[in-house]
Amino acid sequence: MGKTLDPRFIRTRKLIMDAFMALVIEKDFKDITIKDITQKATINRATFYYHFFDKYDLMETVLSEDILREVLKDVTSHEALTPKVLYDIFISLITFQSGLANQCSRSYEAFTPKIEAAVKEAMGRAFKKLLKQQFPIWSTDKLELHSIMLGWSLYGMSMKFVKNGDLPSEDLMKDTFNTLLNVEQYA
Repeated sequence: MGKTLDPRFIRTRKLIMDAFMALVIEKDFKDITIKDITQKATINRATFYYHFFDKYDLMETVLSEDILREVLKDVTSHEALTPKVLYDIFISLITFQSGLANQCSRSYEAFTPKIEAAVKEAMGRAFKKLLKQQFPIWSTDKLELHSIMLGWSLYGMSMKFVKNGDLPSEDLMKDTFNTLLNVEQYA
């Protein structure tokens, strides 16, 4: 039988995460203290430490549980990878990155390395699962390499366009994604 969490635990954890996100909009990440978070969440320090080790643990949790869910839903909602699917994921990544950069402009630079690691890891897992369904005869190593290539490529491209602000045409992007998906023909 599955273990269920107490609703109070879930509510408190969400309260802490929401307080943190509100503070990130107001202050630089480096200036946010545990005291700030506990005051905003109306909890005591012991309660905070029951849920998280420190503000870095909280940041990673917010990124992986809350924010990345939005990006990953586009990856996991498909049964196969096509240029159109990669384009949709790419647009989702750009939307995610732009929104985060605008909403948390004061702390965005502090988040960037954590965001990058979390997005690449999560997308790699999701792509590996999709590729395994699509190509069941591929070896584990081949699945791993293709998953990394797709995740890192999409992330790098999204960062470039978030910084530049100008997107190439949808046709050019789909052609690029088609090439990514057909890399076997160049081997």
